[in-house]
Amino acid sequence: MPKPAILCVDDEVVVLDSLKIQLKTEFGDAYLYEVAESADEALEIIDEIEEESTILVIVSDWLMPGIKGDEFLIKVHEKYPKIVKVMLTGQADNDAIERATKAANLHSCLAKPWDVKELISTIKSGLNQ
Repeated sequence: MPKPAILCVDDEVVVLDSLKIQLKTEFGDAYLYEVAESADEALEIIDEIEEESTILVIVSDWLMPGIKGDEFLIKVHEKYPKIVKVMLTGQADNDAIERATKAANLHSCLAKPWDVKELISTIKSGLNQ
């Protein structure tokens, strides 16, 4: 049976690499760790993975080219409401966070630079919902 996945979405490769390392350090081989450099790429990955496995958590940046993080998470929520959604950003305005909270059932919004312990505890609390 395929492992469940955690998807990280950010237009900065260094952020994606850091997230992947931190998640693997904490959770080991319990999950697949997928990354996408845009919301469009993430939507393709979600559709591919959901055919054979399950994405449990998405950690998404807000300020990305094309679709902003709140719009992306709302799209995901409409199709896959059970996925836990976390926004990780240094740029999101309060309106975007509020929109994502209401329309995408945003689990949490963390500020960049993030605290690893806070990130891990946020993901764990999302997984325990």
